[in-house]
Amino acid sequence: MSNSAKLTRSKLPFSGRFVMFFIRHAQQAMASLGELWRNPISSVMTMAVLGVSLSLPAALQVLVKNAETITSSWNSAAEISLFIDDNRSDQTIQSLLTRIGTYSEVDKVLYIDKNQALEEFQRLSGFGEALAYLDQNPLPAVITVTPTKRYSTPAGARELLTKLEREPEISFGRLDIEWLERLQAVVRLLERTVMAIAALLILAVVLVIGNTIRLAIMNRRSEIEVMKLVGATEAFIQRPFLYTGIWYGVIGGILAWLIINLLVWYLDSALAELLGLYGSQLEMKSLTFTELLQLVGLASFLGWLGSYLSVRQHIRAIEPS
Repeated sequence: MSNSAKLTRSKLPFSGRFVMFFIRHAQQAMASLGELWRNPISSVMTMAVLGVSLSLPAALQVLVKNAETITSSWNSAAEISLFIDDNRSDQTIQSLLTRIGTYSEVDKVLYIDKNQALEEFQRLSGFGEALAYLDQNPLPAVITVTPTKRYSTPAGARELLTKLEREPEISFGRLDIEWLERLQAVVRLLERTVMAIAALLILAVVLVIGNTIRLAIMNRRSEIEVMKLVGATEAFIQRPFLYTGIWYGVIGGILAWLIINLLVWYLDSALAELLGLYGSQLEMKSLTFTELLQLVGLASFLGWLGSYLSVRQHIRAIEPS
């Protein structure tokens, strides 16, 4: 910036300087966008690399989010089956149901008597005609207990099962939750994998943008030397390159969002078919609007960071000869 420009600026009131600050930034931001437009091939290739790099951790995040949704739905449907001793009277069973219903750890209690259990077994097993020849009903009465949300975890459900088995009318209880523990372990592994891959790809994005800005600085070396000769500050010279990095990040983040949406659309039907086999109607979730803003914000910050590291190193090294 020349001395005359500085003098003119000093004569402006504060409101004028405030407005001019944003006008200059807007002009340089649009100029940097025009510079990208004048080099479409290299710009598109850089943005495509950024989009693919950012889409990989974002895709894993979508996978983790959907896995957590499926886990929580199955977790809330987890039940404890309590098998009642034979020859217990209806009054005793009703008293047991009342006691279990008062437990703070219990959300719902459902009683299935021996006849209902036999009918359900006949319907599900396909041995209806064969079971008709039995002299007596071999199935016990069952109480299904649904824990509250706090006790629906594997550890909490086991604690509740141990407490329920102390009731004298209960023969034994069953909690089939090992598969849920395995699923939760897989989800935790995916979360750590996402963090590790995201860290590596964030570093790759910063390096790619930094190298791209370095090449742009080298191509405009003569122009930078002239600007320094006429008194332009380093901040004024650096600003267009910083905006270029931000534009790379913003457009790369939007490309990553588009890639994620295409992947979700492509995989949604296959996932729906798989979950249908388990009686679930969940739909695959994509990135929300808030997550889109977070992705674009992170990408623009990475673009600015890569540009900042590059311009601080290379523009300072350029001196008029």
